[in-house]
Formats: sequence, C-alpha cells, structure tokens
Amino acid sequence: MFGDMMNMMGKLKETQKKVEDTKKRLDTVFIDEKSNDDKVKITLTANRTIKSIEIDETLLEDKEQLEDYLILTLNKAIEKATQVNEAELAAVAKEGMPNIPGLDMFK
Repeated sequence: MFGDMMNMMGKLKETQKKVEDTKKRLDTVFIDEKSNDDKVKITLTANRTIKSIEIDETLLEDKEQLEDYLILTLNKAIEKATQVNEAELAAVAKEGMPNIPGLDMFK
C-alpha cells in the first residue's frame, strides 16, 4: 500500500510539472479575434494576455462606438482563449490523474 501511495504521489508531481509546462506553452499560443467589419483586431495568448490591438482610424472619431467595439471584440477573444486554455489544461490533468474513487472531476 505504501508503494502505491508513493507511486501516486510521484504521478501527481509529474502531472503538476506537465500542467506548469502547458501553462508556459500557452503563452505562445495566439488567439486572433476581430470585429465583424474588421475595424478592431485583437491578439492575445491562450493565457489571456493581450498582445496587440489594431483600431481602424474611423473609430477614433466616436469614443462611445470605439468602447463598444473594444468590449465586444475583447470579450469574444477572451472567451476563445479561455476555451483553449481550459481544454489544454484539462487534457494534461486528466492524463496524469491517478484513478482515485470520487475524484472524477476531469472526466
């Protein structure tokens, strides 16, 4: 039994390392999003760090419209990045989780 527990702890540490490596890798996965008319373009990482924002000059004349564009486009980009992030981390965690009854949160 003690050997099983040590094996399980080793597997958990290995999984933790894989999760950390995946988080670092997600800093290099870029999500591009744009408004329907291409007036705002946003790039962020799968860890939800904004890398660039491009704004069409016509939007600079209307502050309220620009704010609306930014909110809508940023929210779409963040949603996509969150989906990628969660899927990647869940896959790594599920792969390395030992079979412990009652701990099926990654299934």
